[in-house]
Amino acid sequence: MKYKIHGELAQVAELIFSKNETCWGSRGSIMTMSSKIEWSLKVPGGVEGAIRRSLSGENISLTFIEAKADDQRIMLASNQPGKLMGWDLSQGAIMTTRGSFVAAFGPQVNIDISIAKRAGAAIFGGAGLFLQKISGQGIALIHGAGDFVDRQLENGDSILVSTGNLAAFADSVDYNIETVSGCRRIFFGGEGLFMTKLTGPGRVLLQTLKRVTSTTT
Repeated sequence: MKYKIHGELAQVAELIFSKNETCWGSRGSIMTMSSKIEWSLKVPGGVEGAIRRSLSGENISLTFIEAKADDQRIMLASNQPGKLMGWDLSQGAIMTTRGSFVAAFGPQVNIDISIAKRAGAAIFGGAGLFLQKISGQGIALIHGAGDFVDRQLENGDSILVSTGNLAAFADSVDYNIETVSGCRRIFFGGEGLFMTKLTGPGRVLLQTLKRVTSTTT
């Protein structure tokens, strides 16, 4: 499958299908499509996947898209202005925060829910206890609200990220929290009591706008 990204301020992805090619998309992401494309709502991972997804705050079902003829096209978009980026899953699995997943396609794509490795990060890290994990062989399309900041962390390198500005990160990255020190900064700094701490090795995708999300099942 081929894909193109169009636009500047509110980018959209155009996917070009051959017959019988398929794609997973986020709920409500379809903007326009060819007449020989069919879609339905399906749950990755069946009943077990549905249970995990219901606990995560993500939509229980995703949009499953299939082409019934060659050269069929579909355009997918987010509900918030921003950028789109393709993540090659051959470089490793990606963990996505709520609202950043747009689509995934390829010969073998797995979409699951992963539990945050650290209890503190799960409760206070902003991304929550459950994160969406995309792995396998193919491409994941990730949305960043505003613009992307693409960081590559070396082994042991750490950065602190404000809650809501984290879009996605490699599965190899350690996800934790750090307490903001000082009463003035806690109450008047606008960042809250905790910031997300990410430690390499691995790639991190930040978004310059804090995401606005609404969740339905």
